[in-house]
Amino acid sequence: METLKYKKVLVLGATGGIGAHLVQLLNSSGAIVWVAGRSAAKLAELATKFQIPSEQVLQVDLADQVSVKQFASSLSTVSGPFDIFINAAGIGLIKPFDQLASTDMLNSFQVNVMSTFDVLKAILPKMVEVKKGLIINIPGILGKIPMSGAAAYCASKYALVGMMQSIREELKRTEIRITQVYLGGVDSPFWDTINLRVQREKMIQAEEAAKSIWFLCQQPVSGVVSEMVIQPFNHQAI
Repeated sequence: METLKYKKVLVLGATGGIGAHLVQLLNSSGAIVWVAGRSAAKLAELATKFQIPSEQVLQVDLADQVSVKQFASSLSTVSGPFDIFINAAGIGLIKPFDQLASTDMLNSFQVNVMSTFDVLKAILPKMVEVKKGLIINIPGILGKIPMSGAAAYCASKYALVGMMQSIREELKRTEIRITQVYLGGVDSPFWDTINLRVQREKMIQAEEAAKSIWFLCQQPVSGVVSEMVIQPFNHQAI
């Protein structure tokens, strides 16, 4: 297992259910953590709890193109490359196709695809310079298996996966590793705004999902976990 001590790690979506647990695990492992999220109050709480310097705390609204561009610009000024980038952010829209508006689709792509594109444009060149790094995205199980009522969500997550697979082909001459994590049914605040009957008590706990990503961060550099699928025991789609 690789040590995380002194590794520079960027967590996008650090204020979410999985992200907050992940920050705690990374911090306790000695990593130097940059946290990014939408809620200024939650970011401040994380920074205080884990003594994260203010310059490593970045607020961004992924639905706002201007905010994302500013965020990406600030990342490009960070000295040296990040060792690990974890994309734990995203938006989930569950709505029948006949009720979807074009704005729903555009917003899904902005948050789930374009924001990742802009962040990678800012941080990937420095990884390429040293020819190493680890990028972990969490497209979720709907980035692999479609579900009724999730056309916008699935489309954006499939696009994210396709983009990352293409980038992986371009990075074959480097040791930059890319991992996709397909989580299914995590009990997190994600479900607070989803109008769908679900059994949250049977879902994967956010803390356990975070542990799986923390585990991936410590994999030996001689290999790569291209993808990991974790689903609730009672609801295996694949």
